[in-house]
Amino acid sequence: MKAREPDVAGVVVRAGVHVAYEAYGSGEPAILFMPAWSIVHSRMWKLQIPYFARHGRVVTFDGRGNGRSDKRPSLDFSDEAFAADALAVLDATATQRATVVGLSAGARWALLLAARHPERVERLVFIGPAVPLGLSDRYRIAALAKFAEPRDAYAGWAKYNRNYWRENFQDFVEFFFAEALPEPHSTKPFEDAVGWGLETTPETLAATAVAPGLTEEQTRELAALVRCPVLVLHGDLDRIVPPDRGRALADLTQGEFRLLEGSGHLPQARLPVTINLAIRDAIGTPRKASRARRHKRALFISSPIGLGHAQRDAAIAAELRALVPNLEIQWLAQHPVSAVLAAGGESIHPASAALANESAHIESECSEHDLHAFEAIRRMDEILVNNFMVLHDAVRQDHYDLVVGDEAWDVDHFLHENPNEKRTAFVWMTDFVGWLPMPDGTEREARIAADYNAEMIEHIERFPQVRDRSIFVGNPEDIVPGRFGPDLPVIREWTQSHYDFGGYVTGFVPPTEHERELLRAELGYGPDEVVCIATVGGSGVGTALLRKVMAAYPLLKEQIPRLRMIAVAGPRIDTGLLEAPEGVEVRGFVPALHRHLSACDVALVQGGLTTTMELTAARRPFVYFPLQHHFEQNFHVRHRLDRYNAGRCMQFADATPGAIALAVANELQRPTAYRPVQTDGASRAAKLIADVL
Repeated sequence: MKAREPDVAGVVVRAGVHVAYEAYGSGEPAILFMPAWSIVHSRMWKLQIPYFARHGRVVTFDGRGNGRSDKRPSLDFSDEAFAADALAVLDATATQRATVVGLSAGARWALLLAARHPERVERLVFIGPAVPLGLSDRYRIAALAKFAEPRDAYAGWAKYNRNYWRENFQDFVEFFFAEALPEPHSTKPFEDAVGWGLETTPETLAATAVAPGLTEEQTRELAALVRCPVLVLHGDLDRIVPPDRGRALADLTQGEFRLLEGSGHLPQARLPVTINLAIRDAIGTPRKASRARRHKRALFISSPIGLGHAQRDAAIAAELRALVPNLEIQWLAQHPVSAVLAAGGESIHPASAALANESAHIESECSEHDLHAFEAIRRMDEILVNNFMVLHDAVRQDHYDLVVGDEAWDVDHFLHENPNEKRTAFVWMTDFVGWLPMPDGTEREARIAADYNAEMIEHIERFPQVRDRSIFVGNPEDIVPGRFGPDLPVIREWTQSHYDFGGYVTGFVPPTEHERELLRAELGYGPDEVVCIATVGGSGVGTALLRKVMAAYPLLKEQIPRLRMIAVAGPRIDTGLLEAPEGVEVRGFVPALHRHLSACDVALVQGGLTTTMELTAARRPFVYFPLQHHFEQNFHVRHRLDRYNAGRCMQFADATPGAIALAVANELQRPTAYRPVQTDGASRAAKLIADVL
């Protein structure tokens, strides 16, 4: 799922060639993100588009040879042709004047555009500019002379060869992007780039390699004609274009040169926040809002995947207010979390409207009760960058004494990637630590999960000042055994060394047996009814499970005549799409669902931590069905429930009506000898946070 869809998508035809473009946002400033070499297309700007479209207008286009533009090898792939395409796109989108951003080969076309049509270019931003200024060029000069010659062996840059591309195109693409992304922990941008590269053909790419390009003399002449402000960004680890070339272009255009430490050739993908902020500063930023400080102010960010984080965070916030008089709390939250918090009287930050919806992304990744959570989060990269930039704007334009992020992965990751951008105290909270591969996963999955863990560990060790406090929502025994990966630390030992433990936070005090009887009467549950609650949480991925457990109702009713089943769809599942058997009550969002769970006789639920721990705290029998390939539910949550001796785990594939009926019957007969769940978790966590304030 994209963080932002285009407002306009079209095709301009120039000299018989179809060039596909997209436009996002409106107003000023306008930015044209140029294409690069046709081994990629405009999706390479996916981590920039949402941010700048929120502040103005963004135009992108697929360079001829890739994406939705024409790909015929017979096309004109000269520098002049690409620059003319850019002008045609500006005309087609009615963009009179724009900041033009060019990466790699796109820098040559941006330079041509600015020199030939200065009235259309407000400023230039070059990133790793592949311009011919007489310096070494590993792949275009050294290899181009032998580009068409067969070789006995193809190793290293010898793979830059038409014959090799015809036979081993994917290997060349993988080699090229390994060179373009030399930074550690670049697995996601590498996979993206390889996928985009394979969307063209070796013959088309070969045609771009031998097409007429600017000479050094022409480049110098064009640079002398540039009159707009220029910023050149260049990675010091760039293996494709030496940094000296970017510095030379900055000198020729009297522009600013900025060397990006630890960056390769594609910093817009590997260091998106750094690039976004650099472009923003070049364009000019709105003045920071002034605000008289009267009281302490905190900004809470709850993970929007489900509603459990919001419930526990609201409980912590209430305790925090009691400890810090006159504390002002705002929430950066997205639907449905924002609606639940607002209904509880909490203040929602206006910038919340600009957040890209993570729950919707998770739903788009889920098939029938199967969600590969690790891969889904990896594919959420552009959403996470967008949402971090929303937070960055919020704390930049107003003052906060504290930001609390409850599994706000974007905030934690990008603050560690950009520690100088920390503006306020930061408290990190989570109820699990460690990305874990599934047993049926590939070697690749295990390797990438370990790489993500290694990056997190390196972040914490290198920049301990980013987190002012790390709070584990639980106790040390709740942490899974095992290591983060080969040659990496033991998860529990490492977590105990780097976290404070607040204990579990339910957000409510479980009722006594007498209170439970009163609660049942209040909720309309008869004393002789056997109440079964079927619920799948707030993320909207539980439709298949609801249908399956409802299908078991007739058999359950035969065995338990006094059974009353209530299916709770939550805020994101359309109840009209659920074909419930006669006798099953279907409800949408149920406020304070924990009260119904505390009052029920048995529950059928997904494997999420919040719902299962609410049932554990209330000492209610339940059967839970972890989402397939959801590492958190299958490992972290299940480990915790096993420790509490709570619930019965059932795999979705095994859940026939008969099996569900048998499991319910067994749970109703089994004593709920659960380990007690502490009730002071919210106050303990609040004290840890108050210490930071």
